[in-house]
Amino acid sequence: MTTGETPIAEMNAAVEAAFDIVLSPVASAQRPALDAIRIVDNLFAIGRSEAPFTDYPTERIARLSRRHARIFTEHGAAYVADLGSKNGTTVNGVAVRQTPARVRAGDELCFGGELCYRVSIEPRARIVAAASASSAPALLLVPERGDLDLQPIEVHAFPFLVSKADEVFSRYRERYPHQVNYISRRHAHIFLKGGELYVEDLGSTNGTFVGGQRLDESAMPLVEGDLVAFGGDHFVYRVSLQKPPEVEPTVTQLLLNPAADDAVDADKTTFVGAAHSFLDIFCVDPALQREDEVNEAAQPITAQAGSTNGTRNANGVHQAANATGAKGAGSARPAKGKPWRWRLLATELGKAFADGDHIGVKRIIGWGSAGVVLLGAIGVGLYLHGSSERELKSLLASGDYTSAVVAANGYLSTHPADAKVSALASEALLKAKLPGWLNALEKAQFDQADSLLKEMRSLGANNTDATSLVGELQWVGDLERFVATRGGADAPIHMYADEATINSLLQRWDDDSKSHQRALDRIASYVPVFAEPYAQALSHLRKLESDDSVYVAAIDRLNGSISTELAQDKPDALPPILDDYAQRYPRLAGLDQVRADLREYTALLNAALSRQLTPLLALMKSAHFTTPPFQAQFRQLTANRLPSADVVQRQDAVDAAWQRGDTQQALSSLQTMPAGPWSDVLGEELAHKKALLDQFSDLQKTRGSSDYDQHLLSFYASLDPAADSWFVQSIQKDVAALHDKALARAQDLLLRAQSLWKQYRASGPIGGTQRLEAGISPGFRSEARLLSDAQTSAQQGMRIYTQLKADHPADFDRLLADIEAEADLQRRSLTELRMVLEPGLLKAKLALIGGGQSEARQSP
Repeated sequence: MTTGETPIAEMNAAVEAAFDIVLSPVASAQRPALDAIRIVDNLFAIGRSEAPFTDYPTERIARLSRRHARIFTEHGAAYVADLGSKNGTTVNGVAVRQTPARVRAGDELCFGGELCYRVSIEPRARIVAAASASSAPALLLVPERGDLDLQPIEVHAFPFLVSKADEVFSRYRERYPHQVNYISRRHAHIFLKGGELYVEDLGSTNGTFVGGQRLDESAMPLVEGDLVAFGGDHFVYRVSLQKPPEVEPTVTQLLLNPAADDAVDADKTTFVGAAHSFLDIFCVDPALQREDEVNEAAQPITAQAGSTNGTRNANGVHQAANATGAKGAGSARPAKGKPWRWRLLATELGKAFADGDHIGVKRIIGWGSAGVVLLGAIGVGLYLHGSSERELKSLLASGDYTSAVVAANGYLSTHPADAKVSALASEALLKAKLPGWLNALEKAQFDQADSLLKEMRSLGANNTDATSLVGELQWVGDLERFVATRGGADAPIHMYADEATINSLLQRWDDDSKSHQRALDRIASYVPVFAEPYAQALSHLRKLESDDSVYVAAIDRLNGSISTELAQDKPDALPPILDDYAQRYPRLAGLDQVRADLREYTALLNAALSRQLTPLLALMKSAHFTTPPFQAQFRQLTANRLPSADVVQRQDAVDAAWQRGDTQQALSSLQTMPAGPWSDVLGEELAHKKALLDQFSDLQKTRGSSDYDQHLLSFYASLDPAADSWFVQSIQKDVAALHDKALARAQDLLLRAQSLWKQYRASGPIGGTQRLEAGISPGFRSEARLLSDAQTSAQQGMRIYTQLKADHPADFDRLLADIEAEADLQRRSLTELRMVLEPGLLKAKLALIGGGQSEARQSP
């Protein structure tokens, strides 16, 4: 594994961040190198008041905000979030805005355009990660005020987000609506750092207080007995830290915890057992803070000093103190447009005529008639131009969205560039059709949802703005269909099935994620009920990004390993690799298919390397690979190393003729086989068939002689029941008459094989040194002959038992299996030396080993 590569499977939350992030400063002539930063915690603060940046030269951190950015890890991946810094944060030159950005090894990460680092990711020993998780304390927040009937909060998983939208606090909304609304949606969070708990304010409207002091840009550690308050003096809690025991607690200790019993009533305690997501915590929409009420008692003095003229929200935006008065002050003027100017002009003209000011009238008629006519024409034109917009607004206000869509479509067919009408038309279309689409999506009726989107495209055919928004909905629908059909966001990742869809969905989002998010925000502003499925889609998106970085990346690495080992003819190296992936990536589905393809490919390759034509052809006909790496390797093997399609077709014709007894046709076809890589094997096949035919002819000549029975049984033992079926049938009656003798012959052959196998094992199997010899030593020749003869005798004996359908000792089956396994091993080991041994020598050694194809082609 190279530095920076971290193939980490999803693990338990306690050990999932089992790696360090190293930031190596990018130096230049103008910017001398600084020390590298190693990040070992799940959350790391970037800011000029944070370590180690406080030790940097002033000029190096001048563009760094006090609360600039955060780097965090989640689900085995690293992210960076910008916290609204003045000079921004970039990843490879791309600005990080409201949504955290994924950080990978090799990325360049810059803060304020001045501090730039190269990212590397280095694995951490699992025991270190596990020790860190086991030392995490539990947090008990005990309400300070007993008169408010607030429940204690016991937190066992971090980070913990303080949010008015969370059930922990939203449960009090009916009793204390204002106090709950003093808490922001992303108010503060409590997180682990170095085994200790810290609290950090997230830019909340009304602040977070520890010991009566409002937190600034930096996080503060929590210690036993601290008073922590959120948004004012209502939600105030006393901190109690419950350190894990140094030794495993007993059952009695677990059931009897006096400190906890004294502090809270377990039946009235809110238990928080699941961690929040840093991705949610730092994925901030500033617009949501406008919902917060301002708690004047919780504001700094500088903010309250100007309260007579208004207050400032969390973003520093000045807000009017008397909205009603401001509205009333301007009530004499119409709310929009400029029709009041035309009414004023008409009034003045009316006065001139009513008062009998003939001179004024004449002046107006004489001097301004042309201007009046011109202004009138302009006014009529402006009125007519704005009529479609007014009509749409009127239809929208009345809730007649369908009519608004029809009217807008007609207008846009001749005025496609009218942006205002396009926006209104999009709003009408979404309000008319989006609820039905959401209903279909919720019921998992995805085909119906797609039909509704098709209808929306048709209705907005003249509106490019609507077409774009419908495209965003299509992405949401495709994402939800994929998640639902898989069985949920945490369902297994199916190899060679899910990767393409995951890549497509992420690529469609990543092409311009900011634009996509703005468009979806806009849809939610038109149809607020869309907010919930939108949030769910973003949650599923983050899960897919995690799956992409962990599981899809793991599949890519596995494919690379498979291709590498198969290219080197080492399929036997793959089973332990597959077992390792199954253990490290528990949600990886499809490894069984890979294993099945591996078994089939291994048998095919071994037959090809051993030059076993008959079994090879049978395997080629039945070969069916279902996984892409094996499909690709089989195509390559077929093109370069397996018998050609012409040879396979001709050999099929030979086998058919031989099995129907047309022996001369079979021999003639073999003699006319085209020359090629398999010519030597086909030559051996021809010699074997000629010898077999000669033996059969000699057998017929000895019929009735004293040694006929011996020749008959020897010939019968050498036949292949499938390939030589014609000869088997020709002598079947004679063999049946010698049934007992045939079984005795089979037993003798297997006992001989057993004796030869014992001799081979006693003198030691053929070793690597003997296989590598530049010649054929007497030792190799002797051992190879013992192994070859043992296999031939065992195979012939078992054939007699099989053809006669006779029972036989189970020991004979094990004997044959052991001998064939050793012969296969020796043939494979020799074949792997084909780049070392001279071709003629390799062929001679393989011939001495015999077995498999060699045995099948031996003459009787």
